[in-house]
Amino acid sequence: MSGFSAALRAHIERAREWGRNEVRPAGLEADRNAAPLPADHPYFAKFVDFRRRHPSPAEDDTISEGSAVRMAVLNEENAYWDRGMGVAAPGPGLPAAIVAALGTPEQRERFLGPFRGAKEPRWGSFALTEPGGGSDTAAFRTRAIRTDRGYVLRGSKCFIGNAARADWVLIQANLDPEKGRAGQRAFFVEHGNPGMTGIKIEKKMGLRAYESVSFILEDCEVPHENLLGGEQPARTSQSSAYGATMGSLNTTRVGVAASAVGLARSAYDETLDIAKQSGSIKSARVRDRLEAMRRRLRAAWLMTLRAAWKADEKIPNIVDASMAKVFAAETAHELATVGMEIVGLEAGAGDCLVEKLFRDAKALNIVEGTGQIQRIIIARNLVGLPR
Repeated sequence: MSGFSAALRAHIERAREWGRNEVRPAGLEADRNAAPLPADHPYFAKFVDFRRRHPSPAEDDTISEGSAVRMAVLNEENAYWDRGMGVAAPGPGLPAAIVAALGTPEQRERFLGPFRGAKEPRWGSFALTEPGGGSDTAAFRTRAIRTDRGYVLRGSKCFIGNAARADWVLIQANLDPEKGRAGQRAFFVEHGNPGMTGIKIEKKMGLRAYESVSFILEDCEVPHENLLGGEQPARTSQSSAYGATMGSLNTTRVGVAASAVGLARSAYDETLDIAKQSGSIKSARVRDRLEAMRRRLRAAWLMTLRAAWKADEKIPNIVDASMAKVFAAETAHELATVGMEIVGLEAGAGDCLVEKLFRDAKALNIVEGTGQIQRIIIARNLVGLPR
């Protein structure tokens, strides 16, 4: 932390205090209830007030670090206290960058404008994953059919973050299947649309603090103006919904890697404290395992910062982002596993932070592209396998 600018360090300290006093207690409450906190929970109103009083690092011109490094550093700190609460935080979420890049001026104002200076909690959501098609984004079956009044969406989505409480969900769908990836477009489905049915909040093993929602699009009608980017066809892969989505996922993979490092650091600190209290730290075997995990944790963090730095320098970082995501997620899971073994029976009692982190860590190897998919991306770019 000492290598960062004073302005960024101030943001980290503020996030640390907020995390200790607000985020961790709220995350533990959600985990013990095995359900996300309701949208009207006092935590979210406090969060909105906190953000109004303290601008986000992205808006602080006094920070010398680039935006990707800022994101990584703050994601790491926030995930130390609770990764799920970070995803549950009010805001436009993942689609913000996609809407900012591809949306018309009217869409940017209509769908992103209400989040600026919001006095009450509100959410946006992005629906990409489908049943049986989580990783192969080019093979999605959700269809968009053009009509005189706009578009009709048919299909289903699953594991969509915050979708049940969102003001709108940005839906990825195939408008022209014959064009493959180039035929994909994105559509705003606003809260209360009768065509969005079967809304179900999934029960999860970990990261219980935020909604993972499944739903069906049953002749879901949206007007012409809800097509992201308007009626003009996407001209390049970078300006298409698919291209923008892949670009956003590459960015957020660095964020997930940073979150995995934060979770791993939390597991390490908690395990070390318990080992000291119980006296097991006197065992050479325990000390060796903790030392090895500390080295692995440091390596994961350096890999993540390198991927973020490359993004800020506009240097291609697809391989770096995928490597960081794979390694950091595996590190989080391995460190939480070691923590469970060192803590022993207490870890299985159901009221131990290490046990919660063990369950949370597994999800980080799945979200934003599974570990297997990251390995395919790495191999394709390094070895030249077919894409």
